[in-house]
Amino acid sequence: MYRFDFSILGGSTLPILAEGMLVTLQITATALVVGLVLGALLAVARGSRWRALAWLAAAYVNLFRSVPLVMVLLWFFLVVPQLLQGALGLSPTTDVRMASALVAFSLFEAAYLSEIVRAGIASVSHHQMDAALALGMGRLQAMRVVVLPQALRNMAPMIVTQAMVLFQDTALVYVSALADFFGRAYGIGERSGRIVEMLLFAGAVYFVMCLGLSLLARGLRLRGR
Repeated sequence: MYRFDFSILGGSTLPILAEGMLVTLQITATALVVGLVLGALLAVARGSRWRALAWLAAAYVNLFRSVPLVMVLLWFFLVVPQLLQGALGLSPTTDVRMASALVAFSLFEAAYLSEIVRAGIASVSHHQMDAALALGMGRLQAMRVVVLPQALRNMAPMIVTQAMVLFQDTALVYVSALADFFGRAYGIGERSGRIVEMLLFAGAVYFVMCLGLSLLARGLRLRGR
């Protein structure tokens, strides 16, 4: 019978895992902020009267929503380092895996967040836009000053939920050998022969953090009613 031994969590293990968690949180926060900004721009573009702009925005969203995230990460892991090294004159030995992950996650999340923003904009009565236009505002100004602030309150629960999904998805950076929280936990378990214990611990940490985000989303949803 297998005997669990969680003593592996002592010593220098927790600081190493904390460094990995910092990487995970950096990717999550950056991708969420950048993705939300790009997503808002895409949502506005899809509602544009310029058909070419609306078509390009729709094509971007459909492309990234149709491709597995792990494939996107591999694409950017292979392409972005070469672009950065060529543009910035970096040494071939420079580690740009973090930059690759940030770019890939940000662009991928923008496609999903744009749909959340579109739903948030649609939840605001069109009379709000009409009133802003009647006051002499342009459409972009009315969208920025009147519609988007109200839409943000409506879509806050969905943004938190998407942040929870993003936090979970960051574990996929293992394809680029980036040492995030999950990668470090698995590596420690593999070296010590205690993979089961480390995976159970990592799963518990993900559960607690995602449960907190889930409760936050639920609270925002109830508050918005």
